[in-house]
Amino acid sequence: MEFKGLKAQYKALKDKIDLAMIRTALEGNFIMGKQVSELEDSLAEYVGVKHCITCANGTDALTMSLMYFGVKKGDAVFVPDFTFFSSAEVVSFLGATPVFVDVDQYTFNIDPKKLKEAITMVKKQGKYNPKAIIAVDLFGLCADYYRIKQIAKEYDLLLLEDGAQGFGSTIKGDAACCFGDIATTSFFPAKPLGCYGDGGAVFTNDDAADEYLRSVRIHGKGSHKYDNVRIGINSRLDTIQAAILQVKFQALKEYELDALAEAAAAYTESLRNVVAIPTIPRDYRSSWAQYTIALKNEQQRNNLQIFLKSKGIPTMIYYPKALHMQGAFKYLEYSSGDYPITEKLCKCVLSLPIHPYITKKELLKVTDMITTYINRR
Repeated sequence: MEFKGLKAQYKALKDKIDLAMIRTALEGNFIMGKQVSELEDSLAEYVGVKHCITCANGTDALTMSLMYFGVKKGDAVFVPDFTFFSSAEVVSFLGATPVFVDVDQYTFNIDPKKLKEAITMVKKQGKYNPKAIIAVDLFGLCADYYRIKQIAKEYDLLLLEDGAQGFGSTIKGDAACCFGDIATTSFFPAKPLGCYGDGGAVFTNDDAADEYLRSVRIHGKGSHKYDNVRIGINSRLDTIQAAILQVKFQALKEYELDALAEAAAAYTESLRNVVAIPTIPRDYRSSWAQYTIALKNEQQRNNLQIFLKSKGIPTMIYYPKALHMQGAFKYLEYSSGDYPITEKLCKCVLSLPIHPYITKKELLKVTDMITTYINRR
């Protein structure tokens, strides 16, 4: 059984993906070929924004966006404590200070109430300049952008949507990656829309941001290759990855999101009275980057994972260690207990196999084994 179904997906799309890769090789335009701009146009239209700027990976997408925001030493950027390291890493990389915010125990996303408390605290202390919010669309579910955008406006903060796991999800029909001043996503293979390596993109309606990001991703390029108007980085999406993404994007739109929703519904129906299942708020649609359950405690979670592995069922723990407890952020002097919801989730969450090609038989095996384990305890 596959955790993310990448082999099954390739088998289903093999002829189209192979053709796309061969065409790229025959054309020989391996860097910034036409497939890149074609993909950018398609993704921007899908999300409903003016501009999509692809880049080498999701972390670079975040970094370039914060560079455009002018984030620097002395600034505070508010980040959910329960997410992947890169969401906060990029803040420190630019010399600013990440301020962690606890999350909602049901959606796993940043808690707007706690966000407001964190902003108020930073302003009161006066040590840092509150600059921006990074809201993460975790496990395929958009953050609560209606409330977060109100908070950003109230405190005059910039809003960056980290949609690395959220691409394909919606709120009231509005697509993920349209909610922030700038939004980013990742094309890491395990993401809802993934390539065969690393890749990322930035989305914005800001013409000035579009111009800046297209420059900074290619060494601060100006009017031509050897005209450098600013300090930039080297962060281009390879043409062959863009060609692969075009094929996979069509599949995502045509049937993969529906298949993911069906798989998630099957899990929910079978497990709702067995374990704590994911919460999807009204008018939200998840793209199900992960289907994550919560157990009673760390021991039960770990023992269930071992049991499922013995039955040939792969699982993953996202995330076993809170950001505020990471060694890289030791200098911020956080302590155990500072973010109780995140710390609890780190000890009890478990992500189950889910992908568009998972079979009913596989789903039944997973739910039966979980039910068997929980009931016998």
